Amino acid sequence: LEYPWGGLYGGHIVAQALRAAAFTIEDGMLPHSVRAYFIRRGKNTQPVRYEVDRIRDGKSFSTRRVVARQDDGAILNLEASFQKFEHSSDISNIVHQHDIMQPDEIEETSWSTFFNRRTLPQSALTGMNREGAGRTAAWFRVKDSLVDDELLNRCALAYLSDDLPNESVVLATPTLLEASTKGGNFHASLDHTIWFHRPVRADQWHLYEMSCLSYGGGRGLTHGYVFAQDGTHVATVSQETLVRSIPAAN
Repeated sequence: LEYPWGGLYGGHIVAQALRAAAFTIEDGMLPHSVRAYFIRRGKNTQPVRYEVDRIRDGKSFSTRRVVARQDDGAILNLEASFQKFEHSSDISNIVHQHDIMQPDEIEETSWSTFFNRRTLPQSALTGMNREGAGRTAAWFRVKDSLVDDELLNRCALAYLSDDLPNESVVLATPTLLEASTKGGNFHASLDHTIWFHRPVRADQWHLYEMSCLSYGGGRGLTHGYVFAQDGTHVATVSQETLVRSIPAAN
């Protein structure tokens, strides 16, 4: 899919790398932890080759490393851990705002033909305390049916999860917020981590919220949560993103 800001959308590469890793995993195992490093900007004029290393296969967990490459070299390095289903107690200490605006109350704000996005106004984010600043939130869902393929749904959520972090950094940083009204900001994902906690249906609405914990050296650290529409906490996301203000033209 074409990315309006040029190059390749980071979530696209993460999702495909995760899918490539899963092709080498035995049935019944699902990704629970994914860590990706963006090495250089991808080009949308070249195919991407995914090289998978089988790091370890155990009875309960398997680990894979994936390098995504184009003609100029590696563009992404991803590590993923997969786990067999395991019965245990189920406890979540993170909830979303009880009176949060619902998707049908918000206008469409997506740039992509692949997914819907409905961004909550800042005035609607007053009922929940989170660490950090620059809190932002949006409802997301992919447009096509993904049926009950849990692996495919987790890959789709990985795709969606790269779309919000840089906005939180800008909202939390006055100089970047001011620049966004003038010359604008350059942004690029540096690393990205996802933890999957519970089953996902990415073709149904999920609330994704993000806050910025730190900004310095041009790098913003963000942390956020993904909730199903019924409030179930399904995933946690952290990202370090590069955001630089662009000098306004004279």
